[in-house]
Amino acid sequence: MPLPTPSDDARRNSAQLVDHIQAELESAGGWLSFARYMELALYTPGLGYYSGGSRKFGAAGDFVTAPEISPLFGRVLARQISEVLDQCGGQILELGAGTGKLAAQVVGELNRLGKQAPYSILDVSGELRQRQRETLAQAGLIDHVFWLDTLPENFTGVIFGNEVLDAVPVHLVHWTNSGPLERGVIWQGDQFHWQDQPISDPLLRERARSFDLPTGYTSEINLAAPALVTGLGCRLNAGMILFIDYGFGRSEYYHAQRHMGTLRAHYRHHALDDPFYLPGLCDLTAHVDFTAIADAGLDAGLSLLGYTSQAHFLLNGGMTALLAETPAGEAARYLPQTAAVQKLISPAEMGELFKVIGFGKGVTPPSGFTAGSLTRLL
Repeated sequence: MPLPTPSDDARRNSAQLVDHIQAELESAGGWLSFARYMELALYTPGLGYYSGGSRKFGAAGDFVTAPEISPLFGRVLARQISEVLDQCGGQILELGAGTGKLAAQVVGELNRLGKQAPYSILDVSGELRQRQRETLAQAGLIDHVFWLDTLPENFTGVIFGNEVLDAVPVHLVHWTNSGPLERGVIWQGDQFHWQDQPISDPLLRERARSFDLPTGYTSEINLAAPALVTGLGCRLNAGMILFIDYGFGRSEYYHAQRHMGTLRAHYRHHALDDPFYLPGLCDLTAHVDFTAIADAGLDAGLSLLGYTSQAHFLLNGGMTALLAETPAGEAARYLPQTAAVQKLISPAEMGELFKVIGFGKGVTPPSGFTAGSLTRLL
């Protein structure tokens, strides 16, 4: 099936980004780590995927996230947040808020519960910040939300991110007879190509050598996502840090059958193996190594509140009760909501691939973690 054709403006923007990455390649000596390439492709101001003007979420974008599928997702999450805030007080910080739909769902549900708390968003994309403002204004909630430019030095309350960790730049490593090499990016002819080099970063080299993987195996090692969790943990006085994303524990992540890694490009609801396709117009993602995330949280002095599937988290948190608020006799409303919930919890859809991990300081786990623990897989 042919891929959708981008507009002329979109192609020009992509070409400008290619020129920008080429210039950095030349100044770096002709080779860039894939982590740096991914960072440039996603976050270059005005040109990167998350910093440009292309539509990313929903049917007209490149992928659909849980809050786009059903508002019940945000309502369940709000109730989990409320349980933690009842213990520690404080405020709420959402990382990478997308279109703002999840923020609107969470704030709206907290208002219905009579549990108002200061709500902040930290997002690196100016274009997405504008969309978030528009979404919240349409919901009549713009006055309830604030935007931050940097992480607060100290925080009490709940910090969460939905599909944030998968967009954090990853290093690529190729295990060879002579040991692990870092797979980076060069420019050759008229396009980007792969080239392996000895690993120069001491931490990356140590991590790569710690894995007993066969010759020819290629996969990702994410240094930035665990560093983010560590930084958040050091700032948290009391409360919870929660991430929802797709991924696995380490033994499953680096399974023999996953010998080509998990890196994918996403373009208009098509998953591609070529991360060099139309830079700036494609999302680049990799699955999350939740063992690395758990280790980072524990190293930062946090307790592991829970690790479970999205399906268990939502069902434990009361999604079926919220669905039952719509009478089954009102088929025009009930059936679409049921189909949406099924997509969120079905093992064949998002229910099992997506995981929820929570860390805490001075709080007990919310009800979303009461059953279905997967901590044995970390």
